[in-house]
Amino acid sequence: MNILILGGTGEARSLARLASDEPGLTVMSSLAGRVGAPVLPDGQVRVGGFGGVDGLRTWLRDNEIDAIVDATHPFAAAITANAVAAAAAEQLPLVVLRRPGWRERPGDLWRRVPDLHAAAGALGAAGRRVFLTVGRQGVAAFADRADCHFLIRAIDAPAPPLPERHEILLARGPFSLDDEMLLLTGHRIDVLVTKDSGGPLTEAKLTAARTVGVPVVMVDRPPLPAGVVSVATPFEAMEWVRAQRPKIAGSRSNQSRTARS
Repeated sequence: MNILILGGTGEARSLARLASDEPGLTVMSSLAGRVGAPVLPDGQVRVGGFGGVDGLRTWLRDNEIDAIVDATHPFAAAITANAVAAAAAEQLPLVVLRRPGWRERPGDLWRRVPDLHAAAGALGAAGRRVFLTVGRQGVAAFADRADCHFLIRAIDAPAPPLPERHEILLARGPFSLDDEMLLLTGHRIDVLVTKDSGGPLTEAKLTAARTVGVPVVMVDRPPLPAGVVSVATPFEAMEWVRAQRPKIAGSRSNQSRTARS
C-alpha cells in the first residue's frame, strides 16, 4: 500500500514515523517548500508543488498512490482543496489530519476574526505596538497599518509589502513561557495577533498574553471542504490508514479480474 502524506507539520512527521514502522506500507511525504531548511520526516520525501489539481492527479497515478493523508497546516486551505479535488477525481480515499484549535481560557482577552484583513482592522487605535505571529506570507495584510509598530516573528523573513514601522525576529518554536513573557514586556506589546494554529509548539505566547494582560486578535481557521473526513491525532490517522488496507486490496483484486476478462 502506497500512501502520500501532505506534510510540513509536527503531526505529519509523527505520522510518517508511525507509518514507516508499519509492515507493507510505502510512505511518501510531500513538503510545499515554503520554509527554508525544513525538518524532514522519516521515509521518502519530495519538496515542491504539484502544479494544481491536474498535476497532483498525474503524480498520484504515476506513483500508484492508494490513499492520501492531508496533514498540512490548518491554514493551508488551497493545498487541502486541491488534494480533496484530486482524490475525488482519482477515487482515492483521503483523510485530513488537523490538530485541535486553541480554546479561550479564563483571563484571556481574545477577539476572534475571520481572516487576516479583518485582523488588521481590529488593531484599534494608532500607535499600538503589535506582536505579529501569522507566518511570513500573512504579513502583507498589515502593510497599510503605518500607524502601528510591528514586531514580526517568523521562521523565514517575509517579503514586501511590509508595514512601514516594523522589526523582524527570525525564530523557530517551541518557545518557553519565560521567553514569551520577556518578549511581551520587553517590547511593550499592546496586542498579539496570531492564527488559530493549535498545538503546544507556540501556545506559550497565549499563556504569556493571559498572564500579563495583553489582548489577542485570533484569526479563525478556514473551514474544511464539505464532507471531508478528519481526525485530530497521528494515531487516529494511522488507524484510518490501516482501515483502508482491506478496501484497497479488494479494489486491486477487482481491477485484476477485470483486466483478465
